[in-house]
Amino acid sequence: MADANVRIPADARDRLAAVAAAEGLSLRAYLARLAATLLTPAERAARAERARVALRAWNGYDPTEDEAVRLDAELDRRLGRATAR
Repeated sequence: MADANVRIPADARDRLAAVAAAEGLSLRAYLARLAATLLTPAERAARAERARVALRAWNGYDPTEDEAVRLDAELDRRLGRATAR
């Protein structure tokens, strides 16, 4: 496997190295594991679509785009109110 150099601020590198060491990993192994667990934007979109299809099949829930935006805004409002307490 070819290695790559990634330039990041020293404080970010040191923080990642400390997290890796606490988990008994080298920084290289930690970053490889982290990369394997993250989803790309395309993978996230595909997962979200599969979830929408499953939800629609399970209970018929199928909001329009406008309804989804309105519902997301309401959820954000409620979460904001709950976390402000």
